[in-house]
Amino acid sequence: MSRSAEDAPRIVDPRLMRDVLGHFASGVTVITAVTDEGPIGFTCQSFHSLSLDPPLIAFAPARTSRTWARLRELGRFCVNVLAEGQDDVSQNFARSGEDKFAGVPWTPSPHGAPVLDDVVAWIDGELWAEYDGGDHTIAVARVLDLGASAERRPLLFHRGSYGLLRTEV
Repeated sequence: MSRSAEDAPRIVDPRLMRDVLGHFASGVTVITAVTDEGPIGFTCQSFHSLSLDPPLIAFAPARTSRTWARLRELGRFCVNVLAEGQDDVSQNFARSGEDKFAGVPWTPSPHGAPVLDDVVAWIDGELWAEYDGGDHTIAVARVLDLGASAERRPLLFHRGSYGLLRTEV
């Protein structure tokens, strides 16, 4: 059965999609690993829990990310959930071509990947599967270890800005 022109799906303007989906608040993560040349990492907003049994998480790095290409080869990494006030850390790891770890204190996770100081939570993982996600890759990782700090609040990203969501009283 053929479709008529009026049944064809409408092309969505990418700017409109970014604006509309920006209304969904997300946490901010930095995904890190250690190479022979030193630590590497990148900022990633597309992150979520996927499964409890087996323990899986998922995130979506851009296909153009050179850092993700290197992390993929390593197969193990740490997801750092940034805390309120770590806007500068997020922005620093979103840049390319410079030493993102300059001035950023960290300690090794149980599996050796960098856990950035003062994060809300960290999750050690190993790559389990990858899927096509358009201009992103959907990466699924098996959780190897994890921890959290109950006294810290997460850094949120909403409508193009960092901060807390507040309601007017």
